[in-house]
Amino acid sequence: MIYLQLFFTFLKVGAFAFGGGYAMLSLIGDSVLKYGWMTEQELLNFVGVETVIPGPIAVNMATYVGYEQGGFLGALLATIGVVLPSFIIILIVAAFIKNLLKYSPVKTFIMSMRPALGGLISAVAVTMALTVFFGIDTIKNINFEFDWRTLVILAVVIAVPLIWKHLNKKEFSSILLVVISGVLGMVLFGF
Repeated sequence: MIYLQLFFTFLKVGAFAFGGGYAMLSLIGDSVLKYGWMTEQELLNFVGVETVIPGPIAVNMATYVGYEQGGFLGALLATIGVVLPSFIIILIVAAFIKNLLKYSPVKTFIMSMRPALGGLISAVAVTMALTVFFGIDTIKNINFEFDWRTLVILAVVIAVPLIWKHLNKKEFSSILLVVISGVLGMVLFGF
């Protein structure tokens, strides 16, 4: 039954993916690709669009996939599945937080999670970069179709904040950066 599959898949994502949305993305991607709920290209497109959609990526992804696969009830169950573990953990941690941080094993556990989260986020970034810049979808599909337009957008997204900060001694607005990259995408890739 698709409803149980959606609920338990996203419950697993919510329970075992630590570190926020982009750290969760590798587990979410594995799950939606495994069940054929999205193609790799649809997943990349969703991540691109998701950067301008308010809300956590895991919740947005669960809601979208749930709706596509099971309508309103599918969206509801997938969303509940992905947020339920965090909700329960936060309730427990909130009750004991002051006492927990006194223990060295808890501090060690929290510190040991940082490299793993960095690795998960880096893996997603490298995978997306290989697909976007070189057209490599999987190890079996290596066709090296370099896209100069994505490199132009990347260069602008990196250069504009650096130049702005150098000239104005202030941070550049992330919102404006998303707007600039969206406009550049429409101009370079066509409307």
